[in-house]
Amino acid sequence: MKNERVYKMEFSRVYPLLVKKVERKGRTKAEVDAVISWLTGYDRPGLQKQIEENVDYETFFREAPQMNPNAPKITGVICGIRVEEISDPLMQKIRWLDKLVDELAKGKAMEKILRS
Repeated sequence: MKNERVYKMEFSRVYPLLVKKVERKGRTKAEVDAVISWLTGYDRPGLQKQIEENVDYETFFREAPQMNPNAPKITGVICGIRVEEISDPLMQKIRWLDKLVDELAKGKAMEKILRS
């Protein structure tokens, strides 16, 4: 039931929080967009459309143009859980995004964040 609540969260409500988190640490909205684009394949207009349509997390990831094939390289702990050990595919995608934004906020270089 707890996961269901997360899946139904509107991405348009979460997105500004992600941006605010990184901006407090001197990073930019453009960098958040780049991380989201790398992970999901959304371009700027596609991302904006998802925000304007108030889609939930489940829809956001289901409609993602192309999940990055390097996404499984995202490892580490977020919210006390190792992201590579999450068995639920949707929750893993959500936590991948959380982890990337967290790395951005911690000042990690974009090349390392994007696993390039």
